Amino acid sequence: MNPIPSFPMTSRPRLPRFKLMGIAPVIIILLGITAWSSWYTVPSDSVAIVQRFGKFKAEVQPGLHFKIPLGVDVATILPVKRQLKQEFGFYTEGASNVDQYSDNPAAESPMVTGDLNVALVEWVVQYRIAEPTNYLFAVREPGITLRNASESVMREVVGDRTVDEVLTIGRQEIEAEALVKLQQLATRYLMGVSIDQVQLKNINPPRPVQESFNEVNQAQQEKEKLINEARRDYNKVIPLAEGEKDQRIREAEGYRLKRVNEAEGDVARFNAVFTEYQKAPDITQRRLYLETMQAILPGIQNKIVVDEGMKNLLPLLNLNTSQKTPAEATP
Repeated sequence: MNPIPSFPMTSRPRLPRFKLMGIAPVIIILLGITAWSSWYTVPSDSVAIVQRFGKFKAEVQPGLHFKIPLGVDVATILPVKRQLKQEFGFYTEGASNVDQYSDNPAAESPMVTGDLNVALVEWVVQYRIAEPTNYLFAVREPGITLRNASESVMREVVGDRTVDEVLTIGRQEIEAEALVKLQQLATRYLMGVSIDQVQLKNINPPRPVQESFNEVNQAQQEKEKLINEARRDYNKVIPLAEGEKDQRIREAEGYRLKRVNEAEGDVARFNAVFTEYQKAPDITQRRLYLETMQAILPGIQNKIVVDEGMKNLLPLLNLNTSQKTPAEATP
């Protein structure tokens, strides 16, 4: 029998201590990153959409939650209870929403109206995220899509009106129509948003004609001012004239009734006197004569009484001349 060969015993090679000391911090850092990425917090006005390997898993409500770290689970937080807005034609500094304004706001404001004029329109769209899953998965880049839809709707609504309507009296109609059409478009495209308000900000004519337009506006305002002043004077003078007319009519009616009543009273008095006269003509005639003389004589200064029945005496008696006696006439 051949003897079993024996092999020399060899020891396992060991890593040097300095290599172990270099790997330990890396392991600790990896463990820390793993622990840090395994939990997340959802604010009270938001919800989180959790995706596992890119596939939708759950919609998580506000609070502290845990997930599989290292990119296996990804949580996207959406502010569903907060009102968001997008600005067109201008921008506000310090906006937190990345889709609030575009890179070139000046290119959004020029619009062609229905009468082939140009107006510079600035507006704001206020919206909320109503369906988070549709907002994330049904439309690619929902913020940009909503901006494009808003601009398309506004250009359509403005293009159906004249420049005078857009600049003056048509603001509320434009806002209401744009709101309805934008909500219909968002529902059709499954954007998952609810449009709260479409508000027009500044509407101006193009800069080369702004000065002329301002002059036209001033003339229009002056016209309205004069019309209002004329209406004020009309409302002030016409009621006064109507009142004076009614007053004079009432005075004339009163004067007519007074004269009619006086005439009727005179007729009744004359008839009564005439009736009494017919009963005793001589007595009534004498009484009337005496009453008439009593009324007339006190107003006459020179009074001469003539008595036709006197034959021998002087028939004239001057009652107003004082008569002197012969003693008074002797010097």
